[in-house]
Amino acid sequence: MEAPENESFRDSIATVNEDGKRSWIYPKKPSGSFYQKRKVVSYILLAFLFVAPFIKINGNQFLMFNILERRFNIFGFPFWPQDFHLFVISMIIGVVFITLFTVGFGRIFCGWICPQTIFMEMVFRRIEYWIDGDRNKQRKLDRQKWDAEKIKKRLLKWFIFLLISFLIANIFLAYLIGSDKLLRYITEGPVEHMSTLAPLLIFTAVFYFVFAWFREQVCIIACPYGRLQGVLLDNKSIVVAYDHKRGEGENGRKKFRKNEDRDALGHGDCIDCFQCVHVCPTGIDIRNGTQLECVNCTACIDECDHIMESINKPKGLIRYASEDEIEKKEKFKLTARMKGYIAVLVILIGVLFGMLLLRNDVEARVLRLPGQLYEHKDNNIISNVFTYKLINKTTKTIDQVTFKLRNFEGTIKLVSANENFTVPAQGLAEGTLFIEIDQADLEGDKNKLMIDVYSGDNLIDNTTVNFLGPRSYK
Repeated sequence: MEAPENESFRDSIATVNEDGKRSWIYPKKPSGSFYQKRKVVSYILLAFLFVAPFIKINGNQFLMFNILERRFNIFGFPFWPQDFHLFVISMIIGVVFITLFTVGFGRIFCGWICPQTIFMEMVFRRIEYWIDGDRNKQRKLDRQKWDAEKIKKRLLKWFIFLLISFLIANIFLAYLIGSDKLLRYITEGPVEHMSTLAPLLIFTAVFYFVFAWFREQVCIIACPYGRLQGVLLDNKSIVVAYDHKRGEGENGRKKFRKNEDRDALGHGDCIDCFQCVHVCPTGIDIRNGTQLECVNCTACIDECDHIMESINKPKGLIRYASEDEIEKKEKFKLTARMKGYIAVLVILIGVLFGMLLLRNDVEARVLRLPGQLYEHKDNNIISNVFTYKLINKTTKTIDQVTFKLRNFEGTIKLVSANENFTVPAQGLAEGTLFIEIDQADLEGDKNKLMIDVYSGDNLIDNTTVNFLGPRSYK
C-alpha cells in the first residue's frame, strides 16, 4: 500500500536518492535577521573555543580534558581521578540542561551552539560560498568538466579546508594535553614528538572528512541527539514550525499570481516557492512538520520572511512556535515536565556547588599495607605499617608536610630521611609510614585513628585509618 502523497517524505531522507546513493545538498546562502544574530553568537563561541585552552585561572587551564592522565579542568577548577564524582555530576548537569531546553525550545542547541553546526555553516560553507558561489553556481560547477577553473577552485577550497582542519585539530589537542604542553611541542618541533604528531594528523583527517564530505550526515545519521526529539518534544515545545493553518488555508498552497485575491479563492499564504527547502542545510521541507533532520538553524524563517515581505504578506509564516500555538493560539508556558527538569537541575547545581565548597586543595589517603597486621615492639609498643598518598590540586608547591595523630598518643615515622616532605604543584607525594601506639592506650583489636596533615603549622587535610592491635580479653 502506497503512503499518502503528503506523507511520502517519511519514507526517505533528502540526502539519499532513489538508488540509495548520496544526494549532495546545495543550500542557498542564507541571509536575514536570524542569520545575523547566529553569526554574532557563532563567532563569540568560536572565539571562546579557540581562546579557552590558553586562559589560566590560579594557574589552571580554564578548560582541559586530559583523558590519558585523567586530569580535567572545568572553568578553572581542577578535577583529579579522586574527583570523578564531581566531573560526573557536571556532565549530568550539562545533559539535564540540554534536555530542559530541548523540551522547551527544540533543537536550539543544534542550530545555535553545536560546534558541528557552527563550523559547518559559519566557517566551511562561507568559504565555499566565497570560492564556488551560491547554490546554482555550486551545482553548475559540480556538473562542469575538470577544466582549469574547476581545478583551481577545488584545489583552493580543499587546501583552505585542510588548513582549518589542522588548526581545529591543534585546538582540540590543547584541550586534551594542555596548552602549555602543546606550545612546547610546537616550539621543539614535530620530529621530537612524533607520538603526538600522529594523533594530530589523524584528528586533522577526521575533521577534514566531516566538514568537506560527511557534513550534514553527522546531524542526520551520526548524532543521537536528533533521535531524542521523539521522546522530548511535545505539542507545547517551541520549535521552528510552519504555520500550516495560515499557509495552507482551505484549498492549500498555490503559486503566486499578481493581483490575485488568494483569500477569496481559499488559498493560504504559502506560494510554494520552495525557497525554505533550497536554503535548508539538511535539505528538508519544513512544511512537512518537525523532522529529526531539522537543526533549528532558522534559515527557512529568514528566507520565508523575505518572500512574505516581497508579496506584501505578514512575516512569521515559518517561525519559532509550538503546535499548540499554531492550532489553539496558546502562548508558551512552563509545563509540569519542564518544572520537574528545572527542579532536578537546581538540585544538581546546588549539590555540585556544595561539593566544590567542601573540596580540599589537598587530598590525603592513608591505607594499610596489604597483607600486614601489626607488630609488637619493645616497651609494649604496637606498630602498624601504612602507605600514604597526597595529591596537590593547586599550582603551588606545598612544603614542610607532616602527619600528626589527633585522637591517640603515638608517633608517626616516615620511611625517609626527613619527617617532613614536599608535595609538588599539581602532583603527588607517596610513600610508607609506621604508626606506633602504646598497647595500653588501645581500645581493642581495631581502633579508628584520625590523622591530620599539616604544612608547617597549617592544617591542610585529615583522614582516618583503622589501627590493628592484639584482641583485648578484659
